[in-house]
Amino acid sequence: MEGQEGDSLDLPDVFETPVRKDVINRVFVALASHSKQPQGRDPLAGERTSAESGHPPTGRGISRIPRVKGERYSRSGMAAAVASTVHGRLPHPPRSEKVIRKEINSKEKYLATASAIAATADQSLVQKRGHKFSSQVPIVVSTELENISKARDLKKFFAAVGADKDIERASGRKKKVTSSLSRRSRPGVGPLIVVSKPSKLREASKAFPGVNVATSSSLSVLDLAPGSIPGRLTIWTKDSIDVISKNVQNAGGI
Repeated sequence: MEGQEGDSLDLPDVFETPVRKDVINRVFVALASHSKQPQGRDPLAGERTSAESGHPPTGRGISRIPRVKGERYSRSGMAAAVASTVHGRLPHPPRSEKVIRKEINSKEKYLATASAIAATADQSLVQKRGHKFSSQVPIVVSTELENISKARDLKKFFAAVGADKDIERASGRKKKVTSSLSRRSRPGVGPLIVVSKPSKLREASKAFPGVNVATSSSLSVLDLAPGSIPGRLTIWTKDSIDVISKNVQNAGGI
C-alpha cells in the first residue's frame, strides 16, 4: 500500500495469452451492442395531413410538393407530408424491429477476455494507450486496498504506486460526446482497479474521473479494453489474482 515491494506470487497462465486485437475488437462491438435500446418512429408521423399534389401537378406556377387543403387556415397552402417540408416525415427513420444486438460465441468471448488480461501486463501496450505511470506492470498490491473507503486514502495510494500522473491526465482530458439532444464532455480513461469482491472502494473511486473498479469474477472486455483498444493501466489486488487463477483452472485453460 506504501509502494514498497512485498511478497511475490506467480501470475496465472492467462497473463501469457497472445494478445488478439481482432478478437478483442469483435467481442467489444458485440458486448457494447447489448446496452443499446431499440428505437423507432411512428409509421404515420408527419403524414397525418390532407396535403395532396395538384392533378395535374404542373401548370400552376408553383412547385409540385403536396400542399395542405383548405382556405383561411394557417396551414392551408403550405407544403407538407414529405421529408423536405416543415413538420414533415423523416426520409429514413429508425425502425424498432431492426436487430441491433450482436451475439458472440462463449469461447471467443473467453479468448478476448484472456487476451485483454494479458495486455494489461504488456508495458508497451499500456504506454501506447497514453497512460502515465512509473511502476512496472502488472501492478499487483495487497488486498488491503479493498478496505479503503475514503477518497483521500485512495489518493495517497495512487501516489505511492506511481499512478497519480495518470489520474491527472484522465481528469484533464475531456472528450466531447455529441448526441441528438445535447453536447457534453466526459473524462478520459484512467486506471482500472480489479478487486476480489464488492467493497466500498467503488464509492471512493467516484471522486477520481476515469477510474473504474471491477470484480475479478465479472471482468469484461468493456472494462479491460475501452474502445476495443487493449492495454489499460490495471491495478490488481492479490486476492483478485487468486480468483482469476481458480477461474482459469475451472475453465480448463485457454
